[in-house]
Amino acid sequence: MNNKIRTLIIEDEEPARQLLRSFLSGFEEIDLIGECSDGFSGLKTINETKPDLIFLDIQMPKLTGFELLELLDELPEVIFTTAYDQFAIQAFEMNAVDYLMKPFARNRLRQAVDKVIERFSLKSSGKEALQMLTNHIHEKPPLIDRVVVKSGSKIQVIAVDDIEQLEAQDDYVMIYTTSGRFMKKETMAYYEQALPEDRFLRIHRSHIININQIGQIEQYGKESYLIMLKNGNQVNVSKSRIKDLKRELGF
Repeated sequence: MNNKIRTLIIEDEEPARQLLRSFLSGFEEIDLIGECSDGFSGLKTINETKPDLIFLDIQMPKLTGFELLELLDELPEVIFTTAYDQFAIQAFEMNAVDYLMKPFARNRLRQAVDKVIERFSLKSSGKEALQMLTNHIHEKPPLIDRVVVKSGSKIQVIAVDDIEQLEAQDDYVMIYTTSGRFMKKETMAYYEQALPEDRFLRIHRSHIININQIGQIEQYGKESYLIMLKNGNQVNVSKSRIKDLKRELGF
């Protein structure tokens, strides 16, 4: 390719950033435009500079690499730098998104960069592969303890314990919390699997509730129930979910 690849490093460990910086300095195709030590500054810098490629750590405090990607409207090429377990690595390989397993050697970095160069030369993008990766992760998501959402120009980190209920709204989910409501582009199926099942229950196609937020349950008719939450909202229980509700609450 004629133009250099504008590249950003997002990594919370200084030694890892230093290693990448040192290796990349010898790659004439790379134009290193910046470094970020956390996900929040990484998100801001990506939106401001629009890099072609990011080296992204997965396990960072406050905002993980995956959470950062969820908040981006446009995705650059991504090479993960990670100390993740073998199962996650297999997921990366299946979706042709490259990764660097710490500690990595210069020749391994060379291979990863060459893959990006090939994509650019073929005028193809890794964005589809990255989307496949996030979809694959969502097929069997790990349990989450927080949700990250955009709220105007701010990023809200919502603890799972603060979630009162979730409601499907077209391609989004409305998340009701103790401090307000937030929209997230996600599916109810994802949250049904990812939220702790000892606290959250899907009682309707469009509703998941935190069972600790149940204030009262009223029965009307033989198999019809209405749940009144502590926040004042009322939610009907679908007939297909009544058995789950009874089993979870023991009545």
